[in-house]
Formats: sequence, structure tokens, C-alpha cells
Amino acid sequence: MLEIHASSRRLCDGLTRREMLRVGGLGALGLSLTDLLGASAAASPQAAGSISVGKAKSCIILFLMGGPPQHSTWDPKPEAPAEVRGEFGPTATNVPGVQFCELMPKLAGMADKLAVLRAVSTGDNAHSSSGYYMLTGRPHQPQNVENANPGAPNNWPCLGGVVRQLSPRRGALPAAVRLPMHIFNTDGSVWPGQDSGFLGRAADPWLLRCEPASPDYRIPEFTLPVEMSAGRLESRRSLLKEMNRRLDLTERSGVVEHYDRLTQQAFGLLSSGPSRSAFDLAAEPEAMRDRYGRSQFGQSTLLARRLIEADVRLVQVNWFRGPDEPSDAPCWDSHANESERLKTVLMPPMDQAFSALLEDLAQRGLLDETLVVCMAEFGRTPKFNTRAGRDHWGSVFSIAMAGGGLRGGMVHGASDRLGAEPRDGMVRPEDVSATIFHCLGFQPDATMQDIEGRKLNVAHGRVIEPILM
Repeated sequence: MLEIHASSRRLCDGLTRREMLRVGGLGALGLSLTDLLGASAAASPQAAGSISVGKAKSCIILFLMGGPPQHSTWDPKPEAPAEVRGEFGPTATNVPGVQFCELMPKLAGMADKLAVLRAVSTGDNAHSSSGYYMLTGRPHQPQNVENANPGAPNNWPCLGGVVRQLSPRRGALPAAVRLPMHIFNTDGSVWPGQDSGFLGRAADPWLLRCEPASPDYRIPEFTLPVEMSAGRLESRRSLLKEMNRRLDLTERSGVVEHYDRLTQQAFGLLSSGPSRSAFDLAAEPEAMRDRYGRSQFGQSTLLARRLIEADVRLVQVNWFRGPDEPSDAPCWDSHANESERLKTVLMPPMDQAFSALLEDLAQRGLLDETLVVCMAEFGRTPKFNTRAGRDHWGSVFSIAMAGGGLRGGMVHGASDRLGAEPRDGMVRPEDVSATIFHCLGFQPDATMQDIEGRKLNVAHGRVIEPILM
């Protein structure tokens, strides 16, 4: 229903508007995505330092929420006691002398494309606070705080927030996206380190809540209502344009004009074939969808590849936490029955999706310009507990990186014989984030600007030079 209010009205955002266009709410226009746009459209490029020689145009982060065991992934310990090495042995990779866990046969065949870091350390054994450290490159204050939530003093922006502020828009879509859901604590509260923090909501990475492996997969914000044809959408656009023309210009503040631009941008996204098609997994050959795997993680990873092709600069794929996850060991948080979960639930879809992504990017000629990072908040204890699981361990764990100007076929750093402590080549999360920013082309002295106008350095660690080309 169209309503025109002649009298002034103060809205919840504090603006007074002489006339306000309502067409059954923006949702009737199929424009719920203005919520996404409004949270971020002010993220215009900042004077943030010049661009370096980093090769990566884009970055895909695969975040294995919960913390995979280093012993049964990238850093097997075949010579360790049984209570440490676990049920699974090592397998040779296509790089002489490098072994992965036998549960990663596909990735073992692609080790020549990977740089594995085996001595990453947060020193934090709590999911949310250690996760904040990995996602922002800044330690949580204090450390070892479980069920932590966003807010000062822990409001450093996430990687996507920084990239969002510093990257000029390359198309209709934003520079940074998270999917298929946010990361949350067991009590349902949100982890810190997933938004743009003190940069303001304008730089928030878009969060797309979706289940891309489901038969009825769709992203409502990018879907026109069934009854809304392209012609009707254009009619609504014309109506909006005419109503805006009739607004009293003396009352049109810059903020109101900003609001109108958001609506127009929403129309543009909905009417833009390339923008909408980026989310259309049905456009992929069935064989390609099968190659990534029909799991939520697999299809989310495929969606990430489509988004970087549509000029999204950073996509973070979070491990999907479905409703059937066991409460005592959800996702990769393998406190109980670890070996069985690794063998049947966790490792097969991870090995399949990650290897498919590397192969797909390489075949498309995109791997050299796409940085891929597979990481988590921490690893697992060296010894199994009494429930046949491993507990939280931030002292040492492994992550894997590929593409985007990195050397493949190498291992940097090492843990001790039990996979308990760093032995050499230790790196901290700030080093990982500094390396990501370097690969994406930001100078070491690049700065970002917070909502108070202060300029702050983007990176605080050292670039991990041995893994660079």
C-alpha cells in the first residue's frame, strides 16, 4: 500500500522527513537488501596508504569453526605415543618429505599448491577470545574468556571490515562477504571479531544467511517476489524517482539523499543480472557442484568462488553449524568421539571442498590472484581425554594457505614431537593478518580510519616472508 505523509514525521533514525515513500515497506519492492546496504554504504575508500606489489586481487577464508586437531590434519605425529597420534596415520603428499593425515587424500595430492604453517599460536584456549585474535590479528582483552561478545575494548575490525573500508567498490556487490552464517557461542551469543568494530557499521562485511546445499536454497535479499516481474520492478523504480522529485528540496538533507541512493542501489542490484547471477548455484554444472560436495560447506565454498568472480574481494566461509550438531562436540569442537566424527562428518567434506576450490581456481587461471586461507580459532590438546576427544589448545596448531603470491609445496614452522608447543618458526595471528594484507596489496604502513576520525595501522605483525614467492 502506498502512503504519503504530508506532515513532518520523526523516524527512528532521528530524521525528519516531510514526505516518506512507503510501498508496503521496502520488502514489497523486494528490497530487504537495503538493510545490508544501509549498514555499509558509507564505506567509501579511505586514503589508506599506497598499494604494494601483492598479487592477490581476492581472498577466500575457510574458517573451520571449533578447532580441528593438528595431529589429524596438517601435522601428523606417527612417532608419538598412541594417546597422542590417534587412530589415523600419515599419508605421503605430492611434495617429497611432506606428510598430511590420511584423512586428506585429495589435499595430499595438491600439497604442491599449499603453504602449511605448523607453528601458529594464540596462547588462548577459549573459542570466542582466541577466535577474535585469529579474525582480527589482535589479542582479546583478557585472554581465555569463553562466551565473549563484541564490544570495547575488543572492537578491533575483522579482516573483512578492514578490506571493506580500504577497497574501492569494484562492482555492485560489496568488497567483503561472510556466509553461510555468523559464528556463535554455545549459548547463542555472537563471537567478537566478526564485524567492523570501531570502523563503524559502514564497513561491516555483508552477512548472507543461507543454506546453499538445500533444495530450496535462495538468498531472500537478492530474490524478487514471485509476483514481481522485471517490468513491475522498473515501474516501481519510476514511481520512486517521481516521488523523490516531488520532495521538498529544502528538507532533503544529505542523509536523506544517502537513504535514496541506498534504495537506488538496491534497485540496481535486483535488476542487475550479473549481480544476482553470482548467487545462482544452479548455473553451475552438476559435475562441478558434485566436485565441491553437496554439503553446506562444499556449496558455500563454491558460492565463494562465484562471488570473487563477481568482484567481491574477501569472502569468509564459516563452517556450517547445523541443528543436528551434538551439543558436547559441535562442528570441529571434538571434545568427544573425535575419531569417528573426523572420519564420517568432518574431514571428507573439508578435504573435498578445499581441494575442489584449489583445482577450480587453478583451472580458471585465478589461483595466482586469489589468496586462500584455511584456518580456525585454535587446535586440540596433544592427548585424548576420557571421552575419546581432544580439548581446546591454543599453544600450537596449523593453518594452510595457497595462491595469491605464496609459494606452494612448503611447510613453515614445526611443533614439538607431541604437537604440543611450537618448536621453531612460530607465528602469531597478527603475522597471519599482516601476510593476508600484504598479499592483497596493502603497504605495511597502510592505515584505516575509525568513526572518530583517528587513523590506525592496519597490520601489527610481521609478514611471513619465507612463504612468499
